[in-house]
Amino acid sequence: MIFMNQSHASPPIRVLIAKLGLDGHDRGALVVARALRDAGMEVIYTGLRQTPEMVADAALQEDVDVVGLSILSGAHLVLLPRTVDLLRKYGLGDVLVIAGGIIPDEDVPVLRERGVHAVFGPGSSTQEIVNFIREHVRK
Repeated sequence: MIFMNQSHASPPIRVLIAKLGLDGHDRGALVVARALRDAGMEVIYTGLRQTPEMVADAALQEDVDVVGLSILSGAHLVLLPRTVDLLRKYGLGDVLVIAGGIIPDEDVPVLRERGVHAVFGPGSSTQEIVNFIREHVRK
């Protein structure tokens, strides 16, 4: 599913939003996808139950600037670094990787060391996510 806002003349920032693992709850991912679209970004939503391989393949095929990973299952220390490793393997090391969901604060530094640029937990505003992407996406 692609969410697009065609009101901008310059190429929009392309964002892939994916739900990693066996978690079946995507309300937060859909809210973020809509907010990014409303902010003028092109958003590709991959749907539920994605593997790191599926996400990296989609990121390569869609030529995205950002990969946003949503995870609630508790497997973040395995699935997020695996996804980052695959993105690097596919030559997408300059893609901004952000995560959201239920991720304990003590795991955030580990994820940052493994290549996740930012983690947005419960209570993060969509404007905060939009601003982060705009400030940190590859130019």
